[in-house]
Amino acid sequence: MQQTTNSILMIRPINFRMNEQTAVNNYYQKVLDNLLPESVNKNAQQEFDNYVMKLKSHGVQVIVISDIEGSDTPDSIFPNNWISFHETGTVGIYPMFAENRRFERREDILDQLEEKGFVIKDSIDYSDAENDGIFLEGTGSLLLDRVNRKAYCALSPRADEDLFIEFCEDFEYTPVVFSSYQTVNDKREAIYHTNVMMCLAETFAVICLDSIDNKKERKNVLKHLKEDGKKIIEISESQVNNFAGNMLQVRGRNNELFLVMSQAAHNSLNQSQLSQIGNHCKIISSSLDTIEACGGGSARCMMAEIFLPKEN
Repeated sequence: MQQTTNSILMIRPINFRMNEQTAVNNYYQKVLDNLLPESVNKNAQQEFDNYVMKLKSHGVQVIVISDIEGSDTPDSIFPNNWISFHETGTVGIYPMFAENRRFERREDILDQLEEKGFVIKDSIDYSDAENDGIFLEGTGSLLLDRVNRKAYCALSPRADEDLFIEFCEDFEYTPVVFSSYQTVNDKREAIYHTNVMMCLAETFAVICLDSIDNKKERKNVLKHLKEDGKKIIEISESQVNNFAGNMLQVRGRNNELFLVMSQAAHNSLNQSQLSQIGNHCKIISSSLDTIEACGGGSARCMMAEIFLPKEN
């Protein structure tokens, strides 16, 4: 059982733009008035390509699949919300809050992974829950400690508690549930995805404890992380606004560990935080300014980790 993988699925955007359907509860999205829609997409593609190149240069295996021409899928660049891959050969398929994000789910992506030698034994599809207005957006909502079999989930309009518990039963994880908030116009609003305020690596966790308003819940999250030997690296709410929580640890050449984040996230970290991370692994960062502004997601959201077994 491993917490990190060397194989990453990424979807190259074709119609990237600010998604008005997700903006209702993703407070990180912004309208870039100074850019034409085609420029937004072009910038996003450029950022995407540079990012992929950087990952590959460190020996990360990136499988790039293109979005489909003519589809209205402005957020297809964030595949980790609709699919997750597991060591057992099981694939999880998830219910999406925004109607236009439901078109991102593609059977052919599984076929393409199988062609590359990955073994898919079965899938558990939760997407029917959409019909009841119930959502759980993949590893955006679920932070999986695959080694200690714990799943962390910050409840929000996009992360339903009952469905989260069902996931934990199906995949055999212990649920760690809490609520996490950000200040929007002087009001505390639920953070839309757990992976915005927290990142789980092999030996450490990056987390914005200030976003967990309930002291009992905060204590419980800390208890779980500490009993599993995770070093806690705290980040502030303003760093979360710069996507410093939206990071992912991956394996590169010779199994070397890297923490992947955007340039904005990297720039927001102070010297002490950088050296704390440096005690565990190196950092890979790449500029994702357009993607972060319009998409309200960052480096971690763009990577769907592939833990599937491979054919011998």
